[in-house]
Amino acid sequence: MTTGAPPIAQRTDDDGKVRTIIEHLQELRRRVMIMAVALVVGVGVSIWPLTKYTIHFLVEPGQDVYPGFKLHQFQLLDYWSTYFRVSLLLGIAIAMPVIMYELLAFVAPGLTKQERRWLYPIVIGASAMFLLGMAFAYYAELPPALRFLLKPNTDDVEPTIGVQTYIDTVTRLLLITGLVFEMPFVIMGLAKIGVVTSKRLIGWWRYAILAAVVIAAIVTPSIDPVTQTVVAVPVLVLYFVGALLARLVEGSTFLGARR
Repeated sequence: MTTGAPPIAQRTDDDGKVRTIIEHLQELRRRVMIMAVALVVGVGVSIWPLTKYTIHFLVEPGQDVYPGFKLHQFQLLDYWSTYFRVSLLLGIAIAMPVIMYELLAFVAPGLTKQERRWLYPIVIGASAMFLLGMAFAYYAELPPALRFLLKPNTDDVEPTIGVQTYIDTVTRLLLITGLVFEMPFVIMGLAKIGVVTSKRLIGWWRYAILAAVVIAAIVTPSIDPVTQTVVAVPVLVLYFVGALLARLVEGSTFLGARR
């Protein structure tokens, strides 16, 4: 008599259909190809004229605080390397809805109904917070920082800024601030897996203030105390919003069984 061992490379989806690991890898390959095509299309769409308008949009705060402000090209490829880097970032942004859909479509069959119920609101909320963080950086952080950096307290220095340096600094500020605004969701996830608790987070408020000041010092491109305060206060608010979300998920069936 022979005994057949169950196949080890199998997984049962939420709909009860059994798929092998090979089938899942084939599905993943197909979805990655779709994401790659979406990225190529996004970059192609953004190259002209969207990138040109975006660079102008990023330069506007400098022109507002320093009349006659212009960027300079110090190396032969400075402008074009910056141009295509901005095109790539815009392409990722344009393709992001397709990328997120394909990732969620691949992951969702393996999740429970309760997990799927909360997955989409979390993704939408995290995306909205990232965009809010970038908007905050552009409208609240960038003008005072540029005002401090472009107007040195001396008549002997005339700022001459390269296009690559300026665009890299501004885009880095936008992206880092967008990531900082994801803090509530990171804290919520840590609370759900038991790494932190809302009570402990509230008890760490002194350390939270110190961390907010340090993050503000890292994120802002200037040492201007006003700009750093403008950044530190929202970071602290985000921390306590994260503590509130941690309280909501503790002892609940949020994304899983009751703890």
